[in-house]
Amino acid sequence: MVENDVSGIDVNMGCPKEFSIKGGMGAALLTQPEKVKAILTSLTQGLSCPVTCKIRVLPELDKTLELVKIIESTGVAAIAVHGRTITERQQHKNRSYVIRAISEVVSIPVIANGGSGEITCYGDFETFRKATGASSVMIARQAEWNCSIFRKNGKLPLDDVIEKYIRYAIEYDSNVWNTKYCIQQMLGSLQESERGKVLLSAQKMEIICDLWNLGDLLKEKKQEIHSKSENLKRLEDRDVELQVALKRRRISDENIHEVDVKFLRSNYGMDDLPKSVLWNWILENDLDKPVYNTEQYEKSFQSVITVNGVKYTNRCLEKNKKNAEQAAALAAVIILGLMKYPKEENQTSEKELDGQDHSHSENNSGVCHNLTNNIPPVR
Repeated sequence: MVENDVSGIDVNMGCPKEFSIKGGMGAALLTQPEKVKAILTSLTQGLSCPVTCKIRVLPELDKTLELVKIIESTGVAAIAVHGRTITERQQHKNRSYVIRAISEVVSIPVIANGGSGEITCYGDFETFRKATGASSVMIARQAEWNCSIFRKNGKLPLDDVIEKYIRYAIEYDSNVWNTKYCIQQMLGSLQESERGKVLLSAQKMEIICDLWNLGDLLKEKKQEIHSKSENLKRLEDRDVELQVALKRRRISDENIHEVDVKFLRSNYGMDDLPKSVLWNWILENDLDKPVYNTEQYEKSFQSVITVNGVKYTNRCLEKNKKNAEQAAALAAVIILGLMKYPKEENQTSEKELDGQDHSHSENNSGVCHNLTNNIPPVR
């Protein structure tokens, strides 16, 4: 459960976006007090971490106060209040007096929200908090514009903030669209400047980084990521090889009869597929249905088939479970003498068409060879 990995869970019942309202989410819940009560009660009683709730005010003060009392009764740890209604936006004045009224009728902490238009420096936080009577303050837009607003000794120049943000974006491999969007929020009207227009047209991180003289840092980080990726790939390949080796050891220990020949679908018609040939032979001899046991190694598969109490497998790994079963059946029909080995030239020509090497034979030649000698006898 997520409750073990977070400090608390907040239910947003204040989002006024159209998709939220139409979906019965966000601010759509504000006019459904019984549903609000059911949701929050279920969470507070079922979780070990604190649960909080964020709302917008209703047009009528008395209904707003009724709603917050219901919310308080559910056991939430705090309530955040945006001082605007569902239909109001940032150009409308925040109703700080409603937040103050809420603070006076509930005993839980109230978090005041909606004051970004009044907060331009760190000292304004306390002014807004006192005006609303809240225990704390929540902001969004001002923090998006310049996150250094939280500095007690004053905001940093915007260029310094953007440069530091880009350094974080490079360090944590943020994608170009997320990085660009965040910088746009910080620039605001400066998007109309020469540099802002270049940013707006940018579709690569290199362009954005060059605008703030961080192109070399991006190149260094990309090289570092590439090197780490190559090292991880080598470790992954080594792990697959180890799994295959262990599997083959188990196969040898279990005395499973093996062949080393790749199943190529283009070599067979519908009637002479290995599974079809084997099935017809089983019916003719009144034997039990064969059993397939397939294992996956990363993106490759290997199957062991049991026919009449004897196990068969193909040392060549396949790219899907279906082909792995056909490969195991191919091993069985070859060893049982029901089918000859495919010609070597057919093996290589299909490999070239396939464009990939799915074999993992021990000689590491890249091709599963036909081992026509020393085929173990059927017991």
